[in-house]
Amino acid sequence: LAVFFFQEEAAMEAKGARQYSSIIVPSVQEMVKDKMMTTVPPRYVRSDLDKAEIIDDSGVRNEIPIIDLTRLCSPTSMDSEIDKLDFACKEWGFFQLVNHGMDSGFLDKFKSEIQDLFNLPMEEKK
Repeated sequence: LAVFFFQEEAAMEAKGARQYSSIIVPSVQEMVKDKMMTTVPPRYVRSDLDKAEIIDDSGVRNEIPIIDLTRLCSPTSMDSEIDKLDFACKEWGFFQLVNHGMDSGFLDKFKSEIQDLFNLPMEEKK
């Protein structure tokens, strides 16, 4: 499939077909940092979309799925934990992993470093 795509792309280039590329736009953080923006720029407004339907999800469990690595590696509990992992990935897109054996001091340091990265000014992140 990839080879076909590249062959098609090369054929289009040879025929002088228009090549598409991304438009470089400022990030939202850059646009609002001067505090002079008072309206949403038109390029970010999606008037073609219907208004979101309000859904009552008060009966839905809103707890982040927790996957136990010990249970995932155990022959007696593996199947049920795999089912939980499958659900977490498909329905949530993420999960919390417990009993992974990582040192809590290391995890605290890791979280601190990530927070420091997010706290950097935009110019330094580039």
